This record gives sequence, structure tokens and C-alpha cells, in this order.
Amino acid sequence: MTGPAIFTPAYYERMRALEVAGWWNAAMRDILARAIAGAHIPSSGLLLDIGCGSGATLEWFSERHPGWQCLGVDVAWEGLLAVPPLRSGGAARASALALPVRSASVDLIVSQDVLQHLPLESGDLTALAEMRRVLKPGGTLVLRTNAQPVPRTPDDAEYQFHRYATGELRRKLISAGFVVERLGRVNAVLGLAEIPRERKAFRESGRAYHGILAVPPRARTRLDAVKRWWLLIEGRLVLRGWSLPLGRTHIARCRVPESAERQAPRVVA
Repeated sequence: MTGPAIFTPAYYERMRALEVAGWWNAAMRDILARAIAGAHIPSSGLLLDIGCGSGATLEWFSERHPGWQCLGVDVAWEGLLAVPPLRSGGAARASALALPVRSASVDLIVSQDVLQHLPLESGDLTALAEMRRVLKPGGTLVLRTNAQPVPRTPDDAEYQFHRYATGELRRKLISAGFVVERLGRVNAVLGLAEIPRERKAFRESGRAYHGILAVPPRARTRLDAVKRWWLLIEGRLVLRGWSLPLGRTHIARCRVPESAERQAPRVVA
């Protein structure tokens, strides 16, 4: 019981279908909108979407913020080929480990479900340092990544897949030089339903990484609307500073210190 593996055409096809019709993806856009609103971004600027996939977030942001230029990067051509035309900007093939962007030139970075797929040996630290480099003083990073479940999931060396404890993620963000404004777990209650499915996939494959297990719905239902609403409630709590003890997904909003606040990034052992 596995889904399409990352960086395959089937993966991006499934991801795009879920972004269009999935309640979870819609709820995550609701949370992203509130996280960005809390950053009080200006009416114009440069957005960088790291791991933009097929461009759904770029398109969504461009429609909501027409004064902004939007740039997306991803390592997979399969996703980039589906990126729609944008009002201002576009997408390019590049790695989070070496961003083709000038230092201190970006106002806002959005990166969703990328950090966990980077090389296990300090790939996440390299990517966070790159994000810190390209953001302007006072710039904002909104990050989404997974969370270590119960029972714990081991790393998957074949797919370079890692799950984060909250303390680990916080330490790595701070070590990269970010001020962590909000960090917490969501998908706490509804995520419990994922545990049996993931445990079954682990028993069948022997791997911690299972690809995309979710399947696009055939039609929107009232229950899906309730689940979307509930997930947004959890997101609002995190963005108000609450810390939920459980949850399958981390949401973080960070900023680069202004010039007067700057400190040298600290290395995490």
C-alpha cells in the first residue's frame, strides 16, 4: 500500500489533483493565508516558493496579491511543466540547497513539505541557510514540514525522508539565524486516522516513506467541509501561539532579524 513516489510524473499528477479538490490542501491554504496575514506583508514584493511543484501555491498567491512578483523553484521538471502562467514571475528548475537568487532580495519565502526530503546529512541546514541568505532583513519565511508521529518513524535513506520533532525543527531554524515567531503542530485530531494507513504501508513495504497515500475525492462533501474547518481551527491556535502536543504537520512563521538585531547563525551539532 504505497502511493506515487516523489519526483515521478504520477506524484505530481496526484499532487495537482489533491491541490484542486482535496479538503486537506484547501485547509492548508487557509492556514497559509493566515500565517502570511500575520506577517503584515507590504502591497508589493518578491515571493519565492521553494519546492513549488506544479505551481498551485504560486497561482493562489498571485491571485491574492497582484502587486507581487512570484518566483518558484523545484528540482523536478515534471512539476514545473504544469506551472500555469502567472501575472508576474515564473518558475525555474533549481535546488533548495543552492538557490539561484541574489542575497537579501526576497521579501517572503513559502516552502511546503520540502525540508523532509533533503539529504539526511545536513541537507535541511544547508537549505535553511540558503533561505536566510536570500531573504531581506525583516523578511518572512512560512514553512510547512512533517512531524514525528507516535510511534516514531525512522529515517528512510532510500528516499532521503525524515520526520521532525518540534524541538529539533526549532533549533535548526534558530541556528540558521531566524527569529521563530510561531511554530507548532497541526493535523492533530484528524491525523490520528492516518496512523493505521501508514503503519499498514510500513508493514507491506518496510520503508518509512510511502509516497502520497491520499486519493483525490470524487466530489466535495459536507464532512470534508467540517474537516477543513477543524484543521483551520488548529492552525489558528498555533498562529496565536498555542503549542499542540500532537499533530502530523508543523507550521512555522519566522523572520530574518532587522539589521540592528542581526546575530551570526549558530551551528547545530
